[in-house]
Amino acid sequence: MIDALFGSKTRIKLLHLFLNNPGKSFYVREITRLIDEQINSVRRELSNMLNVGIIKSDSADNKLYYEVNQRYEHYVPLRAIFADEVVASEPIAQTQPSTLDWQAKLDELGSIKLAALSGVFVQNSGSSVDLLLVGTPAPAKLRAFIKALEKKEGREINYSVMPYDEFYYRLSIRDKFITELIASKHTLLRDEEHVLTRQK
Repeated sequence: MIDALFGSKTRIKLLHLFLNNPGKSFYVREITRLIDEQINSVRRELSNMLNVGIIKSDSADNKLYYEVNQRYEHYVPLRAIFADEVVASEPIAQTQPSTLDWQAKLDELGSIKLAALSGVFVQNSGSSVDLLLVGTPAPAKLRAFIKALEKKEGREINYSVMPYDEFYYRLSIRDKFITELIASKHTLLRDEEHVLTRQK
């Protein structure tokens, strides 16, 4: 039944392999062994999946490696279908947690003067950064928070943390990283000094 829905048995096996191993890469011959399919069929499906964007490739040691693209638009729902473990079928961006939930979480981290969601959390954002935190969070609490967030999202989270003085300076000189983040679609969670609120 699912074979008919997704096109081919090889593609189903590849999706199962990649979506159960986020962050892990495989080379072609290793893949053919793991899923027990012909190399030509595997190469054809890998090419199709690359074109769609569900996987990405990189070369190392004269071998081409493939892994799931965790930033793919439909990564979370596909993982909910193919992963062996039970994962959330809706990312935070779609469930829209209340601002109060976020404020409580930010308060627990320590001194956070500014926080913004973008990237995978905001539809059509296009930013490579998912979460920006400006302030001085407690390192251990930050690690635990990001780990919990990644578990809830079912993917890696790209986040950036910087002291307020550095952020304000980089904003004032129109630093490329900050400028691109602000220009992309984002959701402001906190802005105690109204720095970004004034930018709008």
